[in-house]
Amino acid sequence: MPVLTGNSAELLELAARRIGDPPGEIDSAALRVGVDLGTASCVLVVLDGQDQPVWIDSYPSGALRDGVVVDFARATNTVRLLKQRAEETLGIPLSTTATAYPPCIPVKDARACTYVCEAAGFDHAVLVDEVSAAQRTLEVVDGVVVDVGGGSTGVGVFRGGRLEALDDRAGGGHHLDLMLAGALGISAEQAEVHKRERQEEALPILVPGLQRIAESVRRMTVGAEDLPLHLAGGALMIAGAGDVLAKYLERPVMTYPHALLITPLGIARSAA
Repeated sequence: MPVLTGNSAELLELAARRIGDPPGEIDSAALRVGVDLGTASCVLVVLDGQDQPVWIDSYPSGALRDGVVVDFARATNTVRLLKQRAEETLGIPLSTTATAYPPCIPVKDARACTYVCEAAGFDHAVLVDEVSAAQRTLEVVDGVVVDVGGGSTGVGVFRGGRLEALDDRAGGGHHLDLMLAGALGISAEQAEVHKRERQEEALPILVPGLQRIAESVRRMTVGAEDLPLHLAGGALMIAGAGDVLAKYLERPVMTYPHALLITPLGIARSAA
C-alpha cells in the first residue's frame, strides 16, 4: 500500500504534534480557524498566516448523523467549548471560522453547520464541502479524493487540479463500528475502541463493510477509473483498510499519516 510523502505528509505530522500543544510564539494578525463538526467528534484547527497549524483540539460530539446536525444544542455547546479553550490557550479572540458539510446534502442541512458555529460565538462562518476541504490539504492534481467520515463517504474527482465531479453516499466509520459490535457482541462505542486498539483482529471482520465502501466509491467514480484514490478521514485509519479498497477496485490507493486531520486542516485553509 503506497503511503504518500512530501508536503502533505509533513503538514499532517506537524499538525499531529500541535494537538493540545501550541508553539511558543504566534502571529495573531492572520489566524484562520476551521471547525469540523464530525459525526463522532468535533475538531477545531487554528492556522497562522503561512498555513501552519498553531492549535488543534477535539471533543466527542455525537451531535451529527450521516453528516447532518441532529442535536443543535449539543453541537453548539461542543463548538463553544473548543472555541473557549483555543482562545484561553492562545490568548486571542477568534471571531470568524470555516466549517464543512458532506457533499450533496440539502442546502438547509448544510447551512445548519454555519448556524451552529454562529450560535457558539463566531461572528461569521464560511461554508465549504468536506471533499473540497480535504483537497485543500492534499493538493491532488489528478486523482480522486475520498473522504470517509463517520456517517458518509464523499468523493471528488480532480483533473488538472479542477473539480470535475462531486458525490456522497451513506456509509462510513459508524457503520463499520456497528458491524464490529454485532460480530463481537459489544456496544458501538466499545467497537470503536476495539477497532483502533486491536486493528489486526478487527480488520478481517470489517472486510465486507470496507468492500461496501469501495463499491460506493466505484459507483461514484465511473469514468475516472484511471485516477488513483487518496483516502482522507478517520474512518479508514485501520492498518490494511487501504489494501482492501485497492484490491477490490484494482486501482492505486494512497494513504496518509494522521488522515483524521486532513479535512479539518483544509476547512481552516478555506476560512476567509
